Amino acid sequence: MKEKAKSKKKSRIRLLHQYYNYTGFYSFVWNSLKKAVLPIVLFVGALWAIDHYLLDIEDMLVTITETYAPFEVLSIFFLSESILGLVPPELFIAWAGKSSSPFLYLSLLATASYLGGIVSYYIGVAITKIPSVHEAMELKMAKHIKNTRKWGGFLIIVGALLPIPFAMTSIAAGIIRFPFSSYLIFGLLRFVRFYLYALVIFEMV
Repeated sequence: MKEKAKSKKKSRIRLLHQYYNYTGFYSFVWNSLKKAVLPIVLFVGALWAIDHYLLDIEDMLVTITETYAPFEVLSIFFLSESILGLVPPELFIAWAGKSSSPFLYLSLLATASYLGGIVSYYIGVAITKIPSVHEAMELKMAKHIKNTRKWGGFLIIVGALLPIPFAMTSIAAGIIRFPFSSYLIFGLLRFVRFYLYALVIFEMV
């Protein structure tokens, strides 16, 4: 009986492996991870080079903290996270570390990023209503969109946790019409990302 159960389990695993291989899940994961590694390396290298050769990041953050009101900084970050997410969140996390209430402002930053992602999601939805885009999705990109919808949850998880623009991931989720309720759940990992990165960045600044 035990051997039969093991055999069934192996068969299921083999079938699952074949399914993932056939549908392109493995290549989807691999390509997503490859795209995520370079931004991590570049950001860490750039931060180190700037701090050692161009300016004292700690002094700069202190100046920003003393010059601008927290509401202004949070508003700028929200706008960035709502549009393209081109300003690295790590700079704002470092700013929170130099504020009077680091974990309070860190939580506010995470919330702003989460809400900005929701705005980006609806930007993606709006893009699909453009006739030319809708036609391209239905005719030229139908197969790609179909596969992306299958693994959209993984796409959002990668965007939420790794240092790639979350806004772009959210726009993509809106374009493929990924279920909004599921998007909200996966997007909560954005908070995990901010707290984990803060453990490192707060020590650096």
